[in-house]
Amino acid sequence: MKKVKIFLASSAELKEERQLFEIEIYRKCKAWFEKGIFLHLEIWEDMSAKMSASGRSQSDYNEVIKECDILILLAYTKVGIYTAEEFEVAHGQFRKTEKPFIFTYFKDAAINTGSITPEFMSLLNFKQKLSDLGHFYSTYTDFHHLWNQFNKELERLADGEFQEMVERVAEEKTSGAIHQHNIYGDNIGRDKVVGK
Repeated sequence: MKKVKIFLASSAELKEERQLFEIEIYRKCKAWFEKGIFLHLEIWEDMSAKMSASGRSQSDYNEVIKECDILILLAYTKVGIYTAEEFEVAHGQFRKTEKPFIFTYFKDAAINTGSITPEFMSLLNFKQKLSDLGHFYSTYTDFHHLWNQFNKELERLADGEFQEMVERVAEEKTSGAIHQHNIYGDNIGRDKVVGK
């Protein structure tokens, strides 16, 4: 069974999307059980809030991101400092190891002008940063639109990258036994009794 670690980065304003994402990932996990793929979703609400040895809980989150296979970033009216930092960590790790795969989705919905704060500039600046990096972000109008887009990406990965991971895990399990041949041509492994 290959464990695919997914980190969902977003600010508090997108709590509903995170909750619905958790439900859909669980459903996908059940559907993919026979494929040998387990999807493990990390969201900041589920992570420990205990004091970190580094002095910052965010540093612990960043370490989790470095170990992930996928980072999903959701944004609406702002990109908070922690969400931006999570992207930077994932992007830095991606440049070194080509993982995690990074997907960015921006909610395209009406914004009340009274709710526009100076933080709104963080959204525009972040979109510009992605453009400068040559990254094409996606937009979504509601959760179903978001899930349909991401689910297609998961299917693409399942047909390619994830399948390769599952095959590597299976290969590592089968190569765990020591296979040697003696002069008689018998295969000698952990479970083979030698005596002929």
